[in-house]
Amino acid sequence: MNSHKRELYRDPSRGKIAGVCAGLSDYFTMELWLVRIIFISAVLLTGGPFFVVAYVAAWFILDKKPGTESSYKKASTRSVKDERPVEVKFKVWQTGEPPRRALQDLKEQLTRIDGRIQTMEKYVTSPEFTVSHEINKL
Repeated sequence: MNSHKRELYRDPSRGKIAGVCAGLSDYFTMELWLVRIIFISAVLLTGGPFFVVAYVAAWFILDKKPGTESSYKKASTRSVKDERPVEVKFKVWQTGEPPRRALQDLKEQLTRIDGRIQTMEKYVTSPEFTVSHEINKL
């Protein structure tokens, strides 16, 4: 049983109008384009008023997703604490990345982390660190 409780938010940073479809795609772990197609199909096939009213009501009722401003930075400017988990999708309609892209993202993340570790190792093994450490002991 999954103990992680998901909550429904709207995500204006990914949304076209108010982010309701983006929030639904996060909640149901579906691709955003698929949720939009389902919503537009429902509006067109049923005449629309119910779904339009439901969308507007969700716009006002749902809270904005917390932390949406900083979560979509470019991968090259991301620091280690901002690293996002790589989610692999197994079916076309699920959210996440295709396996090849996920593997490439993991490789890029590990390359950045390896570079940082190498920089730390160079500093720790340098004479500057030794002198600084001895001065701090005094």
